[in-house]
Amino acid sequence: MLLREILEQKGNAVYAIFGHASAADVVAELVSRRIGSLLVRDAANGSILGIVTERDILRAVAANQMPLSELRVTECMSNNLVTVQPDDDVTLAMGLMTTHRIRHLPVMQGDKLCGLVSIGDVVKAQHEELEMDNYQMRSYIQGGASSVAMPAL
Repeated sequence: MLLREILEQKGNAVYAIFGHASAADVVAELVSRRIGSLLVRDAANGSILGIVTERDILRAVAANQMPLSELRVTECMSNNLVTVQPDDDVTLAMGLMTTHRIRHLPVMQGDKLCGLVSIGDVVKAQHEELEMDNYQMRSYIQGGASSVAMPAL
């Protein structure tokens, strides 16, 4: 399955926050939207600066020992973005997520953001593909078995 197909099913809405926002703003946004990450955008030109996740916030708070309201997004975000393209296969996304130990991948077509896939999206797509393969295999076996002549005893 291609990542484009996942985005067609789930939609391409991506939530973002500006780099000057506080970690408290990030937490409020993550909780209210029931999501695990936000892309970080530059307030001046809208370009993507990075991504901030629940884990990033926890690490930053533990390392800095400061209130969430004083911690800026740019101080806790991941700025080495790993991205994929719409025509990439789900297995490539799974491999990148495993290798880089990340749970969210922006889907980019050149400089254009097409959407974001999470580990949950990828697992769901893989599960649906396996279910379909399983169904087809069972249908083939059952269909093939019923049309085979039994030898006479």
